[in-house]
This record gives sequence, structure tokens and C-alpha cells, in this order.
Amino acid sequence: MIFSSKKETNLLFVGDFIVFYIALFATLFIRYGGISDDVLSQHLVPFTILFVVWYLVYFIAGLYEKHTLLLKQHVPATILNAQIINSAIAAIFFYLIPYFGIAPKTNLFIHLVLSFVLMLWWRRILVLRLISPRKENALLIGSGHEVRELLEEVNSNPRYGITFISSINIEKSGDIDFQEEILSRVYSENVSVIVADFKDDNVAPLLPNLYNLIFSKIRFIDMHKIYEDVFNRVPLSLLEYSWFLENISASPRRMHDILKRSMDILVAGILMIPAAVITPIVGLLIWMEDRGPIFFTQKRVSKNNHHVSIYKFRTMSVKKDDEKQFVTKIGKYLRIFRIDEVPQLWNVLKGELSLIGPRPEIPTLVKHYEDEISYYNVRHLITPGLSGWAQIYHEGHPHHDADVPETKMKLAYDLYYIKNRSFMLDIAIALKTLKTIFTRKGK
Repeated sequence: MIFSSKKETNLLFVGDFIVFYIALFATLFIRYGGISDDVLSQHLVPFTILFVVWYLVYFIAGLYEKHTLLLKQHVPATILNAQIINSAIAAIFFYLIPYFGIAPKTNLFIHLVLSFVLMLWWRRILVLRLISPRKENALLIGSGHEVRELLEEVNSNPRYGITFISSINIEKSGDIDFQEEILSRVYSENVSVIVADFKDDNVAPLLPNLYNLIFSKIRFIDMHKIYEDVFNRVPLSLLEYSWFLENISASPRRMHDILKRSMDILVAGILMIPAAVITPIVGLLIWMEDRGPIFFTQKRVSKNNHHVSIYKFRTMSVKKDDEKQFVTKIGKYLRIFRIDEVPQLWNVLKGELSLIGPRPEIPTLVKHYEDEISYYNVRHLITPGLSGWAQIYHEGHPHHDADVPETKMKLAYDLYYIKNRSFMLDIAIALKTLKTIFTRKGK
């Protein structure tokens, strides 16, 4: 398929697996002048365990993201950073777990170098030959900024299997000469795919003529399906009653809901242990700076428009009369590393929040957005979360002040999650959230 990334991701998983083991065997051969059964048995099991963890590091680093699979300029640095982290994990693993009886400092260094070189060769050279699809010429029929976004993204990224040789603006379909503007281009430019906005009323007059092209073996693809797959968000132009009736439901997805709630309780319960350790320390630092309260409580809108009180470590100065508030010194670091949100684990255990879901807004902003943005209240069909799809992919999402244009875009990501939510998607978001924390993004 032209826009499917599942095959690509599976190929990368298998290829990375092979590279890890080739690098291991080469390391053992270089280190010991051969590979005996004893040496192999000593290293195979512990390194296999490590490789599983290394896969997670690669995933968090974005090496399986469909938008970064083939970005040559990002691959070397990303792989090197991931390999350094993997080596640190391996060192900790071997020294803290002496069960395996080896502490291979030299082996880890050799493996880091070999696996980096082999992975770079695999990702930048061989994978291009295996994954890069045969390019097909295509026409894009539609109008509006989403058409322009799609045209620019597809034609500037080598990972897609088509090139738009032209786009047809259908704002005034009556002015379109089908014979001249479409049919002649199809045959002269060897077009095999037509991507069209079939939801646009202006396309309707063209449908009989487009239908006849089926017999010329022309394939047709709905523009909005491609847009959603490429940008990981729902096209805003689609949002009308019919789309919600077809794609959104408040009915429980029982298996997903059970697994999601189980993950919330398990993870939040485990994290409450270190949270109990750091809370007195953080509380003392907050109090020492301005002698103010440790916690900050704020109302947020949760599932079914219910208002809940969420808890945070206080990061702003204590407000006195008309004095302007500012972020405290300790509060700055609490925000950078997301420590200020640790008390919300209690909200997760209570079921008021989930680990994964659309971020809850304060009631005044919700009222404003509901007045300004159609269908905004749909995001309250499910339990909000500490992190979500929009926090990972929407770089311009607003933080505290009202921002209608950016919130519209954020809604497009939230609706994508609500429509496609699953336990595996929740796991992916959770892992990606670790990256946003470590890189200090997505606050």
C-alpha cells in the first residue's frame, strides 16, 4: 500500500534484530579470536534480554516513527544517542545483576562501535533499497489548506509511493474542463492514482467522468484517509455531524477499558512508591523558597463534563494582593522534569484521570472553547489523561492561555485518539511520553 507503514516498521524490527546479533557475534569473534560454545552460552541469554530493552529505547528515540524512517540527516545522531543509552543500560544491567557471571566492559565498547556502524549502514543504505516504493504519478483533486499540506508533505518526503504531478483546485468545479485539466494529464503524465476530496460538494459534478477512468485502471483514494495516516490527526474539514456518527461512540470498549484501568492502577501504584520518597524533599524545597503551600489544587473538566480537583506541586509564587505571579526557582525545574505533576498519580488511582488521554482543561477555558470551536465537547466522552496523543505530536498546543486556532488543531489530534484508541496505542503513547520528558518537550 502507498501509505502503509506497518510493513516498513516490521522490516525495521527484523533488520535491527539481525544487526544486534551480527554485532554480538562479531564482537565475540574479535574479543576471543573465535566463538566457543561456552562464550556463546555466557553472552547469548543476557544480551537477548538487553536487546529487548534496546528495542524499547529505539522506539522511544523515534526510530520506528513513520515520519522519521528515512530522514537521512537525523539517523546518525539518533542511532548514536540510542546506542550510548543502550550501553549505559547494559553496564548497569551486568554490574547490578551478577547472576550471569560476566562484566564485559571491553565487549560493550566493541559492540557499541560495531552495532552503530552496522545499524547506520542498514538504516541509511540497505533499508532504502528494501523499503523505498516504486513511485507512481498521481493527481490531487480538492481545495483548502489541507490539500496544500498534503501536497507539500508527500512531494517532499521520499517514503511515500506517489508523487503528485499536479493538483486540481475545485473551488469552482464549473470552471474545470475535465478533458483538458484532468483527462489529458492522466494520459500524458502516466497517472495511475487519483487522490480526491470526495466529501467536497464541488467534486460531485466530476464523479461520472472519474467513474469512467476506473476502466483505464486508475485507482482512487480518499484524500482524508491519506491525510489522517500521514499527519496522525483528523482533518478538521471533515468535522460535521455525519463524521461523528460514523466514527465516534460513547459506548464502552470493554477489553480496552479493562486493560487501560489495570495499567493505570498498576503503573500509578508502582510510581507512588518513589513519589512518597521525593514528596517530603520537594515539599521542603518549595516551602523553604517562599514559605508558601506545597500543593496546588485546580478544577479541571473530566469525563462527561464532571469537574474534578487535580493536584500539583506548587510552581508559582504565592499571590499577594495585586502582585504579579511568577514561576519560582524550584518550580522551574519541577516543570521541566514534570515532577510538578507527580501528585496527580492520586487522581489516576481514584479514576478521575488516566495515564493516557486528552489533557483536561480548566472550566473557564472549556466554556470559551465550546463557544468558539464546534464539537469541542466530544473530547469529554472519555477519561482525560496525564499525557496524550496531542502532547506527543502537536508541537504548538497551548498551555495555559486561550488559543482558539491551536486548540482546534489540538482537537484534531484528540479526535484521532478517541477514534483509534486501543491498548497498544496507549502503550506507544506512554513510551513516547518518556522521550518528551527526557528531551524537555511537550509540557
